[in-house]
Amino acid sequence: MKMLKKYIPFLLMLITVSCRNNAQTASELPPDKFEQAILNRKVQLLDVRTAQEFRSGHLTGALQADWTDRKQFTERTQHLDKSQPVFVYCLSGGRSGAAAEYLRSQGFREVTNMSGGINGWKQAGKPLIAEDPQKAQTARSDYDALAISAPTVIMDFGAEWCPPCRKMEPILAAFMKDKSEKVVKLQKMDGGSETELMKTLKVEALPTFILYKNGQEVKRLQGVMTAEELEKWVALKD
Repeated sequence: MKMLKKYIPFLLMLITVSCRNNAQTASELPPDKFEQAILNRKVQLLDVRTAQEFRSGHLTGALQADWTDRKQFTERTQHLDKSQPVFVYCLSGGRSGAAAEYLRSQGFREVTNMSGGINGWKQAGKPLIAEDPQKAQTARSDYDALAISAPTVIMDFGAEWCPPCRKMEPILAAFMKDKSEKVVKLQKMDGGSETELMKTLKVEALPTFILYKNGQEVKRLQGVMTAEELEKWVALKD
């Protein structure tokens, strides 16, 4: 009994620290403080609404992964950095709250939800970025012309707000650095707006890469590649 009493202060300290840690990882901020945090810290900003909601208006620099589409959400968020803070939001705070709990269960160290969501953000008079619904899409004939613009053409269907697409950016940039455009071209296709073209080509997820050799599609790949895998993929090596 005496030994147990000896360790009571230590046990109480552990409980206190545990409670504090839980409070830190289960945080929720109103729009004003949420904005201050994302401006003053290096965070991963995640919009968990649908693609249509996202296009109607989103926060600057936000990534997008639809919480209601669990397959998409899982695939996209696996490319986020678990050691870096993730700040999430939705329309009113419900979906993002559930998404935050899921991310914590997957080992993300710090996940912060915006209470009130976009509704609260608007009520606070804060700006949103909306995409142009009238943005012209690439005609199939123009796409085919791009596919023969070099002996080897990589069509990259991606988007700035797509986590795995963003992860591929430095890999693609490094790959293209020493390549001549007369031999290899990387053609960027906006996966957020090229809906008709993607439907025709049966591109169902982002990023999707389609490889053309002398104007003919030879292979395609969905997802992320390492630098070595990209080199082999373009060279048609196993």
